[in-house]
Amino acid sequence: MTAAPGLRTPRPASPDLLRSAFRRHAAGVAVITARGDGGPVGFTATSLTSVSAEPPLLSFGIGTTASSWPAIATADHVGVHVLGEHQSELAATFARSGANRFGPPTGWRDGPEGVPVLDDVLVWLVCRIVGRIPAGDHRIVLAEVVLGDPAGDGRPLLYHQGRFGGLRD
Repeated sequence: MTAAPGLRTPRPASPDLLRSAFRRHAAGVAVITARGDGGPVGFTATSLTSVSAEPPLLSFGIGTTASSWPAIATADHVGVHVLGEHQSELAATFARSGANRFGPPTGWRDGPEGVPVLDDVLVWLVCRIVGRIPAGDHRIVLAEVVLGDPAGDGRPLLYHQGRFGGLRD
């Protein structure tokens, strides 16, 4: 395959190509939580997407090998938390394998429907899971917003080039 004049040579499709492409895509950072058999579970997600306003639906992806997947696979409800730029450590904690995600210094409480709700986030939502769609080694979870609080202060945390950061003016 030859590149057009002024373009770089394209690479064939591969997991590395996809990862490389999406490192350049800035994404908002959320933490998804649920109540599992052994207690609260959660993970950092950059795949959060608004799907529909009526009814209010959102989606996120989760790997089927993720430690939180067994709880998400059977949960009726999840918590969705949009993080502020002051919460890069919280995002890193929920992204780290084997971390004590709900231990200090993480502030949280039991919220509606038994969903763990994180403190000091820009937005938290409690959502009812309405579908789990197979997508390769992941599942796309479709969830309907039941209630929430969008009134947190601050600016959003972003993920770009493998790092957490904030908006620049």
